[in-house]
Amino acid sequence: MSRKPPKKSDMGKSWMKPRRDSRQMISPEYHLIVSEGTKTEPKYFERIKETIDAKYRDRIHLDVSGKGDNTVNLFNRAVKDVARSNNVYKHVWLVFDKDDFPPEHFDRTAELCAAESTDETRYHPIWSNQCIELWFLLHFMFLQADLHRDEYWPKLTESLKSKNLGTYYKNRTDMFDVLRPYMDDAIRNAKMLEEINTGKTPSRSTPGTMIHHLIETLKPYL
Repeated sequence: MSRKPPKKSDMGKSWMKPRRDSRQMISPEYHLIVSEGTKTEPKYFERIKETIDAKYRDRIHLDVSGKGDNTVNLFNRAVKDVARSNNVYKHVWLVFDKDDFPPEHFDRTAELCAAESTDETRYHPIWSNQCIELWFLLHFMFLQADLHRDEYWPKLTESLKSKNLGTYYKNRTDMFDVLRPYMDDAIRNAKMLEEINTGKTPSRSTPGTMIHHLIETLKPYL
């Protein structure tokens, strides 16, 4: 039997009305987070999922998948996952970095998300230029310099050490918990970058990130 919740357009119709001897069940809103990375990003978002599941599993449900694929390929795999799933995903969040991928592929992924979105399922291009470490660093400072992704690591370590939070290394599993007290600062700094990059393509938004859109959506449950 399919676990897909009823469409909003069907709610209230006579054949959808609950029997007198049964309760009408409200299904949680389903979100799919698909990341390019297989470790750093999934570990960060899995911790968010665990935090939400502890209190709000009946209201919102997150699935997290690290694909090890990039840009357009990541989008294509996400579309296939949605088609195969028994769940109706209200939101699909594609988390990917610019790194060294061609600008046209990076920008094309954002275009495909807009083209594929419907009233039932919306695709969000949650890109970072150059990498997710920019989002991590924005928890501690506003950064407008166009740095190579390798330059983020020592800056993150410096910021973490200044608050006695250890050092930064790839695939660190506790980054969400470590950064959580500074979440509002990161959102504010990311929004400032987004405003500065207004009118630019994702590939030309250096630096820039859209992760705050995902975090703001989930924040009421965090």
